[in-house]
Amino acid sequence: MNGIELRIKGKVQGVGFRPFVWLLANEYGLKGDVNNDGQGVLIRFVNPEKEALTHFLKDLQEKLPPLALITDIQQCEKHWENLPHFAEFVIRESENNAMDTQIVPDAATCPACVEDLFNPENRRYHYPFTNCTHCGPRFTIIKKIPYDRKNTSMSDFPFCPDCEHEYKNPADRRFHAQPNACPVCGPHIWLQDTENQLATHQTALKQTALLLKEGEILAIKGIGGFHLACDAQNFDSVQLLRDRKHRPSKPLAVMVPSLDFLQNLTETEIKLLTSTAAPIVLLQKNKVSNLAENIAPNLNEIGVMLPSNPLQHLLLREINQPLVMTSANPSGEPPVLDNESAVKKLSNLADFYLCHNRDILQRADDSLVRASFDGMETLRRARGYVPDEMLLKTENTKNILALGSDLKNTFCLLKHDKAVVSQHIGDTANELVQQQLENNIDLFCQIYQFKPDLIAVDAHSGYFSSKTGKNLAKKLSVPYVEVLHHHSHIAAVLAEHDCHEKVIGLALDGIGMGANGQLWGGECLLVDGEQSQHLGGLPAVALPGGDLAATQPWRNWLAHLQKFIPNWSYITAKTCSELPWEPLSNAIERNLNSPLISSAGRLFDAVAYGLGIVGDKLSWEGEAACYLEALATKSDLIKDEKSSVNIHVKMPIKNNQLDLATFWQNWLAYDDSKENKAFVFHYALAKGFAELARQQAKRHNCKIIVLSGGVMHNQLLRRLLKQALSEFNVLSAHQYPMGDGGLSLGQAMIAARLSNEY
Repeated sequence: MNGIELRIKGKVQGVGFRPFVWLLANEYGLKGDVNNDGQGVLIRFVNPEKEALTHFLKDLQEKLPPLALITDIQQCEKHWENLPHFAEFVIRESENNAMDTQIVPDAATCPACVEDLFNPENRRYHYPFTNCTHCGPRFTIIKKIPYDRKNTSMSDFPFCPDCEHEYKNPADRRFHAQPNACPVCGPHIWLQDTENQLATHQTALKQTALLLKEGEILAIKGIGGFHLACDAQNFDSVQLLRDRKHRPSKPLAVMVPSLDFLQNLTETEIKLLTSTAAPIVLLQKNKVSNLAENIAPNLNEIGVMLPSNPLQHLLLREINQPLVMTSANPSGEPPVLDNESAVKKLSNLADFYLCHNRDILQRADDSLVRASFDGMETLRRARGYVPDEMLLKTENTKNILALGSDLKNTFCLLKHDKAVVSQHIGDTANELVQQQLENNIDLFCQIYQFKPDLIAVDAHSGYFSSKTGKNLAKKLSVPYVEVLHHHSHIAAVLAEHDCHEKVIGLALDGIGMGANGQLWGGECLLVDGEQSQHLGGLPAVALPGGDLAATQPWRNWLAHLQKFIPNWSYITAKTCSELPWEPLSNAIERNLNSPLISSAGRLFDAVAYGLGIVGDKLSWEGEAACYLEALATKSDLIKDEKSSVNIHVKMPIKNNQLDLATFWQNWLAYDDSKENKAFVFHYALAKGFAELARQQAKRHNCKIIVLSGGVMHNQLLRRLLKQALSEFNVLSAHQYPMGDGGLSLGQAMIAARLSNEY
């Protein structure tokens, strides 16, 4: 032997890994080289001393740079015929061959760069694009692999001598930081209205802060898209933003300058807020003071984030108060990415625009998480987390592409034992979102040199995502497989927990295609790998007007009353007097555009309408369910849950279904406060599903119960279920959404199990 090679895989490119290796190798007097290539990082040593090598390998794994992650180290002896001449340890240029390494998500500004930003002696003082190998944009600026400057949107900005020196110096923390820049050579900001540039650099920043304090609404270019910003303490400004966005009540996210603006945070909340992902974190309202009351009306929580890029740090330091920071998109469209589109499309929403000239190549919305009673909960996974991959224990040999759902769309690439789930793409009803889905699939396939062998789609043939998958399968001459929506929900949780056992799954959501063309949304399933068996759940109720019922809760109220209550017309006449309930009830009776559905989401809508806490029409998805949960958490019964045992409102199990006739008759007769009635509904639903799951788990000899589907983001319901099923191992998702945002992962896992058939 005259040397060894180390092959390192994981998040090891664009994170300061090679200089870290260089420093370690020099510390232990090792000679050789290190370089990036398509498979990760390759380290070569010539005649290494055994002790030095042992120390090197230990430190390599224990002292990693902040953004680096090693998933695999392979060591092999080398016999070079022509021994490379190494007088020292050096860093070699990248090689562009087959890609088998991770791309790193965008990372929030690190403490060292924040310090540079506010140090008057530093050459990057107040520079809005400072970054290093430990932070800054990654995924959002990438065109292709390898991750080198020429393959990013920084290719437009040649280095000045100082930045080039940093870039080439292995001892510098900006060594090979591809977005490295400074005021001399890098991007810059400016403030404009629809017609003219008004200010540049620091003046633009100061004027922006002034305009926000005066109540104006600004579009601000970020890392993964534009935000609309206004003063979060100014009721009128917030209301104006709502009016312009046609967003009467949907909660708005808030950015605060620092943790000092928040109180009573848990360790987990602090950890999430200050993590490199810097997501929006849902916090109890009492933890954020002095905000306008119309930020998140009728809810207990507010989405809060800290500045995640230098421009935000500078602006929030300048204004020193909370700002609304919500995605800048015309209704139904994805957030805008470029300056021209911002001015063109946001002219009815924003008064001014804070722009910059570094292009955003990949859209990445703000991620949304919560520190729940049962651990971190991900509601939207995008900036800061994507494209992190999940390592799976699977024998899969195929390249599988899964297309997800039509709402909250994501797609998933499964290659051998690694799954990469895309960023949140959104509602594919919009043509621009459809285009983004197709573009992102192309990009991910190019980046990962990925050609699908099998494509997984949702069983709903009307979904755009399903049609896209089938068309792609035809184009590539590969097979596709249709997967049941709710089976995929359960499979996604099993993938995250690396669980390969037979389980009982409770999948609760709004709507999804079930077996034999049935519409499901409140199901109990037996899941065993690629096999799924329906065991019961909610009874099927009419969905009057089809899709309209998802936005008009009175329709679901009528459908439930008509099916389960003898004197339904008397109650309906009282509660829907101004609405066309009679022709609709006739349509239900005659089965006209009233398909049957067993939906937990629509049951929540009906209960919320029955309580009078929502109007005839909802303005955002999940509005009724969120209001209902918020109300229930104020109940007297929640403080003294022992008293809940005396509640006679139940959903008993009859023929493997929750008996909603008993529930509705008892609940309507239950004379108590709205808060208590809201809690009693949650309690009855949790007890009913827990009993069904228990019965089926005993029948099928299962020890694990899985909770999934969008309704399971209801913390109260999930907690009541977990309490009622405490004798089982109860699993729910943490890293991926339980709603449709995690669906593609489940589809890919099922397809992998089925792949031998194709």
